[in-house]
Amino acid sequence: MVDACMHGRHAGPTRIDKWKRMGITSNDAAPRAVLLRFLFLLCIGCKCLASEVEATQTATLAVDASPQLARKIPDTLFGIFFEEINHAGAGGIWAELVSNRGFEAGGLHTPSNIDPWSIIGDDSSVFVETDRTSCFSRNIVALRMEVLCDNCPTGGVGVYNPGFWGMNIEEGKVYNLVMFVKSPETTDLTVSLTSSNGLQNLASATVTVSGESNWIKVEQKLVAKGTNRTSRLQITTNKKGVVWFDQVSLMPEDTYKGHGFRTELISMILDLKPRFLRFPGGCFVEGGWLRNAFRWRESIGPWEERPGHFGDVWHYWTDDGLGYYEFLQLAEDLGTEPIWVFNNGVSHNDEVDTVAIAPFVKDVLDSIEFARGSANSTWGSVRAAMGHPEPFPVKYVAIGNEDCGKKFYRGNYLKFYNAIRQAYPDIQMISNCDGSSTPLDHPADLYDFHVYNDSKTLFNMKSTFDRTSRSGPKAFVSEYAVWRGDAGRGSLLASLAEAAFLTGLEKNSDIVSMASYAPLFVNDNDQTWNPDAIVFNSWQHYGTPSYWMQTLFRESSGAMFHPTTISSSYSGSLAASAITWQDSENSFLRVKVINFGSDAVTLTISTSGLQASINALGSTATVLTSADVMDENSFSNPTKVVPVKSDLSNAAEQMQVTLAPRSFSSFDLALAQSKLVAEM
Repeated sequence: MVDACMHGRHAGPTRIDKWKRMGITSNDAAPRAVLLRFLFLLCIGCKCLASEVEATQTATLAVDASPQLARKIPDTLFGIFFEEINHAGAGGIWAELVSNRGFEAGGLHTPSNIDPWSIIGDDSSVFVETDRTSCFSRNIVALRMEVLCDNCPTGGVGVYNPGFWGMNIEEGKVYNLVMFVKSPETTDLTVSLTSSNGLQNLASATVTVSGESNWIKVEQKLVAKGTNRTSRLQITTNKKGVVWFDQVSLMPEDTYKGHGFRTELISMILDLKPRFLRFPGGCFVEGGWLRNAFRWRESIGPWEERPGHFGDVWHYWTDDGLGYYEFLQLAEDLGTEPIWVFNNGVSHNDEVDTVAIAPFVKDVLDSIEFARGSANSTWGSVRAAMGHPEPFPVKYVAIGNEDCGKKFYRGNYLKFYNAIRQAYPDIQMISNCDGSSTPLDHPADLYDFHVYNDSKTLFNMKSTFDRTSRSGPKAFVSEYAVWRGDAGRGSLLASLAEAAFLTGLEKNSDIVSMASYAPLFVNDNDQTWNPDAIVFNSWQHYGTPSYWMQTLFRESSGAMFHPTTISSSYSGSLAASAITWQDSENSFLRVKVINFGSDAVTLTISTSGLQASINALGSTATVLTSADVMDENSFSNPTKVVPVKSDLSNAAEQMQVTLAPRSFSSFDLALAQSKLVAEM
């Protein structure tokens, strides 16, 4: 080895020769070598530490908590925006396990594609096709299955549905199967929950279909005796003959409040403490073409009668089990204000001329009556029949989505605005036109502001509303996020820029009434838009750093805002805000600081004007950071980038803290008395 290493080079004195010249014998050479190596590393370490010290910046943050400068933040400031995108609803928060449950996804012309349904057996034993024989007039397509075999294979032949990339079936849980069936002869059907290849049987039951010409409703509970994350629903028989199926539904029994939503995903929403729910879009509301826009009327009533529709913007079918009523119910269950975004006669590719918009205006007035009307009103009675006799308190509506530049938007907008104002004068109406830099040319209570940008640009946009007029409509930042290159699939860097942007919204909350991140959810199997706040599949979920960032703003709505001043040569990389808030027992001064730069910062926080003393006991520091600014969370490491909370023993009116590079720090300083917050 020595010869090989020295080949072609001058072979100088060996390490043993050097030791001898230094008076080191072979007996004490090894320990002295270890000592020399230690001293060498120590020297390097000292140099590194010195370098780090030199790279540490200093800054002072002054918080003026005097009552005369305090300002109440709107109760509605931070909420959520839900759009049917990325299979966020169908195959997402809506717990329906069957995909294309009514066989309508292939279109009205039959025979049609029945994807993702498939057959069990082969074409010599079973023949399936769609026809137009359903008992439901609004979704007329059904599946006709003809069993051809006299001696069918063991286990029978039939059809199966894999759900949305596999059904999550868990041991001990109950699943409710509902389907509509017709057969001219009495037939036994076996309904089963199995593994994706059909070999593992998780639950099974036999149902008898009496031979008659009428459709019957079959209901069956299935109790899982095992767990499989990629299961499927099977319907099989051994009897030769014909059976029709329609509206096949499988729902887990344990949904949130029994209202059909996946409990674990709703829990993620609840942890944000949202104050409003904007729904159902987004571009989903507009449609690529008006014929594919979301229609509220077709999404209410019994689920089995809803026709569903193809969302041509995000390119998938929804059966609209998650419809207008369910969104209103979700808003109520979350304790949030519902914000109904409706189509104003404009899609991405076609528009209704203002002279012909009257039927669309009436349709929207009917939708509001459905939500707010008495149980005796025309549309309120439909809501009551669905199980909610009390009105839903809709106080906000958005007239379209991102349609300001369209030819007929302003004309259509005024028709909707005037009709709603006359019928419901208390409803706050939201324009699609941005009023942050120039006044609107039409009446509005709020205006939409959407921003998707790179991290550096969004960080610098924290001062966007500093220059906005203090009179006129309020801003609704209904969609914001870092995206594209430096967003990754949800990076720390993105969350830091977004946090800085939100501190600017807090600062300007006298003219910014609401804000929500977008998109909220993504099914990992259909990431049409990237990044998103919450990632899930059939059985797992995690929050991206952007989700966790929002948890540090969840106490801001309704809190008291206090002005802050940063003094530092490094201030261009810092953002901060301060609020006082209280939980059920204690009051806090929360100071949030974002260090967007690559240097650590020694920060002195100086607070004046507080009407209460700061108590170190109960004070905490919460920090969102990671080793690499592009770090992300994942199913394999869902907590790689999450806030870490610790006690803040040096909490005081003047204190010194260290901000890690590329970090978001939130300091909750416990107040010994609650006089200031009690006055909010």
